[in-house]
Formats: sequence, C-alpha cells, structure tokens
Amino acid sequence: MSGEDDEDDYMNMTFDNPAPTTESSVQRAERLKKESRARGVIKSKAELAQEEAAAREKALSTSLLDDPRSKKSKGLAMMAKMGFKGGSLGKKTEDGESSGKSEPIQISMKEDRGGIGLDNEKKRKLREAFEERDAKSVKVDPNEYRERMRAEREDARLEVQLHAAQRTAERLDDEKAGKDTADATSSSEEAEAEAEASDSKPRPISSRPLKSFPVVYRGLIRHREEKERDRRMRHDLEQSLSRLPTYESGDEDDDDKKALGKKQTVYETADDLDEVDEELDEFNALDPGTRLSRLVMYLRETHWYCFWCKMAYPDAELDGCPGLTEEDHD
Repeated sequence: MSGEDDEDDYMNMTFDNPAPTTESSVQRAERLKKESRARGVIKSKAELAQEEAAAREKALSTSLLDDPRSKKSKGLAMMAKMGFKGGSLGKKTEDGESSGKSEPIQISMKEDRGGIGLDNEKKRKLREAFEERDAKSVKVDPNEYRERMRAEREDARLEVQLHAAQRTAERLDDEKAGKDTADATSSSEEAEAEAEASDSKPRPISSRPLKSFPVVYRGLIRHREEKERDRRMRHDLEQSLSRLPTYESGDEDDDDKKALGKKQTVYETADDLDEVDEELDEFNALDPGTRLSRLVMYLRETHWYCFWCKMAYPDAELDGCPGLTEEDHD
C-alpha cells in the first residue's frame, strides 16, 4: 500500500497555465493606450520638482562603489589594482583607521537667481547694520530709568499743585477786585433766573484783555476761554444745522423769543485770545517747580496767603508760617 501511496496520482494532478511569453494584440493595444495617456499628461512644476528632489536624494544616498555597474568600470578596476579601497581616503588616525568620508558631500541647491556670493554679501551687510545699530543704541541704565520715572511723577504732581494754586490766585484777585466769579459756576437754575432778571443787552463773559491778568495764572484763563469758545462754536453750528433761519418780528417780546428759542446770549471773548503772548510762553517754558514757586510768592506778596498752609494771614509778615516750601510744612 505504501508503494501505491508514494506513486503520483496523475488523475488528480492540476497544471498551471504557463505565463504567456508574448502579448496579444488586445494587450498590446491597451498598453500603448496607457503609455500614450501617461505621455499626454503634463506634470506641474511642483510634481517635476518633487521627482527631481527624489531622484537627487536617491542618487546621494547610493554609493557609486556599491553600484553593480561599477564592477564594469575600467577606471575603478585600475584604481583597485593600484591599492585603492572604498572608504580609505583621508588621513589615518592613531588607531590606523581611515578618517575618510563615508557619505557623499551634501549639496545645497540654489533656488533664486542671485549670483554666486550674493547671499554672503547680504549676510555681511546685515551683520554690519546690526553692529552699527548696537553701537549707536544707548544702553538703558536701570538707575537712570528709575530716576527718569521718578522725575516724571514729580513733575505730574507739581502740575496738579500748580493748577490748584492758579485757581486760588484767580479767586483771591477777583475777591480783591470786588467781583464774584462764583456766578460763573452756579447751577443752571440760578443762571436761568439771572437771565430772566437781566435786560436784553448782550452779556459778555470776558471782555478783559488776557495780558491784563498776572502771568502766573494767565494760562489758566486762556485755556478756559479757548475751551469755552470751541464749545460755543460747536453749539452754534449744531443750532444752525438743526433750525432754519428765523424771522425777527417786532411783535415778539422776550418771553416769546425765549419760548421760540430765538433769544440767545451774546458772548465776547478776550480780544487778544489769538495773539502771541511771549511773556506767557516764557513762563510756560519754565519747569513746574519754578512756576509753582513764583505763584506761591505771588500769593504771599499780593494776598498774604500761604498756599501750603491754605490760609490768609492778617499782615505781610505771615507770622506762624513755617516757610516758603512744601518741605517746611511737613
């Protein structure tokens, strides 16, 4: 039986179809169509660059000595006979091993149109520009920075005190001249009551020349009048755009004009508001400390008033006042 099992069963054997050695006409036509379609496809620049980079990387990663075609190279065979071996270039180390390069020299592809050495020239100019900027730039000293910030905060504090002293000097001058300037800051109800009691003549807010005021607080009045003039100009412009020109009728009394919004208060600003004031410019050019000192002396000499004590004294001696400066009152 064992001998019968070892015999081949020719009745149940399977035979593979032999691979065709030649292609049929249909297969050839199909192949030609595929090749024609492949040749007809125009590759984009990105695809061509990608294929070029892939071919370059493949060539750089493959040693020419390992290439099968190098065995047929007559030049390599001649070098082998002269004792050349792969990887034996370079100076020998102490261990007797060669320090030759085991990988190809990497190349850098130039992708722009600049000439040879242009990149190095740009880098050199950029480096020189940075060095020149660093040489010109002033290095910030921490102590100098802290001193500057302290001085700025001190100047801001003195400006606040200067503004308060100017308002005090203006108030005292008005009181001394017998004027009550508090009406200018009264409530709107009081202003309307005064308008009803006054006659129809225009009421100017300030027809006094600016140069008649002391220079120590003249800038305060100038700034206030400029701000008030700009506000009234905007108000008049809005009124002219929102209301047609009105007709002045002789039959309308003051109450009718007020009800119709025709009665307006006429304001006059200082005549020299737009003129150049050299004296004021020179005063404003001084540092805040100097301006405040001059204003404090003006209050003491003119009104016997100490700005630091916040009180007026009965005589010019100012008995009981510690001194002229803020430090004397600490």
